[in-house]
Amino acid sequence: MPRAGCWGAEEFGFATAPLVVSGCIMMRVCHLDTCPVGIATQNPVLRERFAGRPEFVVNFFQFIAEEVRELLAELGFRSLEEAVGHSELLDVTRAVHHWKAQGLDLGPLLHVPELSEGAVRHRTVAQDHGLEKALDNELIRLAADALAADSAEDAQPVRAQVAIRNINRTVGTMLGHEVTKRFGGAGLPDDTIDITFTGSAGQSFGAFLPHGVTLRLEGDANDYVAKGLSGGRVVVRPDRAAEHLAEYSVIAGNTIAYGATGGELFLRGRTGERFCVRNSGALVVSEGVGDHGCEYMTGGHAVVLGETGRNFAAGMSGGIAYVVDLDRDHVNPGNHGAIEPLDDADQQWLHDVVRRHAEETGSTVAARLLVEWPASVRRFSKIIPSTYKAVLAAKDAAERAGLSEAEITEKMMEAATHG
Repeated sequence: MPRAGCWGAEEFGFATAPLVVSGCIMMRVCHLDTCPVGIATQNPVLRERFAGRPEFVVNFFQFIAEEVRELLAELGFRSLEEAVGHSELLDVTRAVHHWKAQGLDLGPLLHVPELSEGAVRHRTVAQDHGLEKALDNELIRLAADALAADSAEDAQPVRAQVAIRNINRTVGTMLGHEVTKRFGGAGLPDDTIDITFTGSAGQSFGAFLPHGVTLRLEGDANDYVAKGLSGGRVVVRPDRAAEHLAEYSVIAGNTIAYGATGGELFLRGRTGERFCVRNSGALVVSEGVGDHGCEYMTGGHAVVLGETGRNFAAGMSGGIAYVVDLDRDHVNPGNHGAIEPLDDADQQWLHDVVRRHAEETGSTVAARLLVEWPASVRRFSKIIPSTYKAVLAAKDAAERAGLSEAEITEKMMEAATHG
């Protein structure tokens, strides 16, 4: 830390080390929900194995603080703040003389500009994040009647229309925070707060949106639409006056529904790369996706009513994807065995989703599929990882047998372990 401080660092990130102190043994199965020490899992049985305590982390950081003070004292500083920016104290001889660094000139990185006597080198003015200018402040005012309710059931419905520009980023996140702060994780009843936007949205439109909030966008959006979606609903469609064919146009950017845990996202048009990466519980519909779709997906549903790029379903360990006219060459080889036809239940569920997509977005693609549904549904393929399929089957059997929640979880764990 003192060395980084001399180079100008004023913030320091700690990740893996405190995690290990808490009990992590680096099994690298975080995405499988099978963490043997109960850290990266939602499984209650595995969570009982967690043996970490806050005192462990406190002790770890006390050791770090003690060593930092010793190093600062050697350099003649009383605090880390005093050390910030003193790059003239760094000895880079060993680094420059290393064979990998032959010819490397660190001078520009270590240069100290001429400063007046007593000039401070650390940050003196706090960063202005501009939150007071965020569009969400207007949304929170518009949703005041719903947010003022004594309970979620008493919340008054809110309907509004707002213009949006691509400088407006993470729209809906501050509003979602207010909903969660007021009503908890359960949020509000469906569509209690329903806001329609017109224009082009900036990055992360609808990020972390909780249950009860619906955001509709008539226009287009940048990357990360519905990132971390947590129960809310997002609908994106072209401007109603647009004359282009939506199914051949990009309606939203890359990394759509990244890390979503619940809720719904309907997109009339194509999306970019890494669609539904790490989705663990949301329903997401698009009319075409780029490369690496459904990468590392662990749950939820993805419906693609158009072409997919290469490397589809790479590292996909859970969830279900339904793709029309699937090109098997575009599916990651590791999940070729997960491709199968739809059964009757799949067909009924998919029909409902396509119908809702048509109603929500005015999609002509969905409308054409519905007109000749018996023939259309045969064009779809289902991608479901074998272990995930086994877990769902075990859960269904355990529930039909009337087992307790703990017993159901145990059966699911056995299925996950043995496939």
